[in-house]
Amino acid sequence: MTDMTKILAMAAWALSCAALAWYVLNIARQITYVTLADGRRQERRIPLLFRLLLPFAPNLDTVVSGPSFAKARTLTDAQLIAAGFEGLLNGREFLALKFISPLTGGCLCFLVARLLTTFLPESMLANNDLTFLVLGFVFFYFYPVAWLRNSLKARHRSIQRSLPFVLDLLTLSVEAGMDFMSALQRNCERRKLDPLNEELIRMTREIQVGTPRRVALRNLANRVGLADLRSVCNALIQADELGVSIGSILRIQADQIRSKRFDRAEKLANEAPVKMLGPLMLFIFPAVFIILLGPILKQTLNNLF
Repeated sequence: MTDMTKILAMAAWALSCAALAWYVLNIARQITYVTLADGRRQERRIPLLFRLLLPFAPNLDTVVSGPSFAKARTLTDAQLIAAGFEGLLNGREFLALKFISPLTGGCLCFLVARLLTTFLPESMLANNDLTFLVLGFVFFYFYPVAWLRNSLKARHRSIQRSLPFVLDLLTLSVEAGMDFMSALQRNCERRKLDPLNEELIRMTREIQVGTPRRVALRNLANRVGLADLRSVCNALIQADELGVSIGSILRIQADQIRSKRFDRAEKLANEAPVKMLGPLMLFIFPAVFIILLGPILKQTLNNLF
């Protein structure tokens, strides 16, 4: 009877592992999309951990929907929209993932530690259950925030790279006799679909459905949250209010943004020697020391002993 119980337990564990593997593979094959303002769908990559844990996020709605998390929900919603994940994740779900991820990650690391202790008792990583649990909890607690911050920075960098070129095209089109909206629509149609083009398409659709251009520009600046784009939108709003030529405003803004981009490149170039100092001291100098003085030390030790 005992042998039968062990066989049944092993079969149950095998079925559970197979079901878990099937669930993970099925989720991993899924592709997540966001719907743009013109109806097209654009792929957005969400970490596999988030996709696995999202079905459990509604269990914490009563916690993250409280007034104590209102400011965090608003800030997270704005960051997710600026990062381009509107419709896939909202602030409430993301806050729930921040609670679920460390618990799940800590338990997984604890199980890994137990398996190492069971199958590799002589390993240096064995018998460190508490260490694995704490490290897993800390890593998966900060992982969602780090992922969102990196995604937002990547989208902002893409917009910063594309903005001067788009302003130049708009300037040429406006100075050639086209109105601003026609030039903007043609630019959106001809250019590849990048983050800046996605935001401009959304702005043009807002204007087409009746939103005033000033409001649409202000919404664009608030939605993206990028300083360079905000300055361009504010300049266009002032030009619309004062009746100034949009072509001259666009040219001035393009020159200013390009100058800022050169300044950022010079700053990164000046920071490169300082950043290289750490790897140089840690790896290159010891390697040179070993290569040059290794034979001398070896010969000295042989003569002494």
